[in-house]
Amino acid sequence: MAIPILKQGDILIVSMQTSLTDHDLLQLQDDLADRVGRLRSRGVVIDVSALDVMDSFASRTLRVIARTTKLRGADTVIVGIQPEVAFAMTQLGLTLQDVSTALDLEDGLEQLARIRKERREAGG
Repeated sequence: MAIPILKQGDILIVSMQTSLTDHDLLQLQDDLADRVGRLRSRGVVIDVSALDVMDSFASRTLRVIARTTKLRGADTVIVGIQPEVAFAMTQLGLTLQDVSTALDLEDGLEQLARIRKERREAGG
């Protein structure tokens, strides 16, 4: 199943609407790596609020996506992790280490703006 990727200015917004197979996640990884470069995107927001489970493969793939998009020039923020999902991830020792997270889409877009502002002020 293709996961919709929307473009808003130089930001890509991904909304995961249903539980995804491992194949879907790998396809998303490839699609985002391609689109970030092709569309010259500077930010990616991945909304996982519809997911009621996040297994080790999904969390690892989201980390890989964030690192890949960073290497392609875009910062990534994961938004919308449900409280029960966060609790289960913590209990299972799953992390999104070094990946920015935010409460919702609005907070994620604000966080991307802050990251970009800090980078400009630091001369990067």
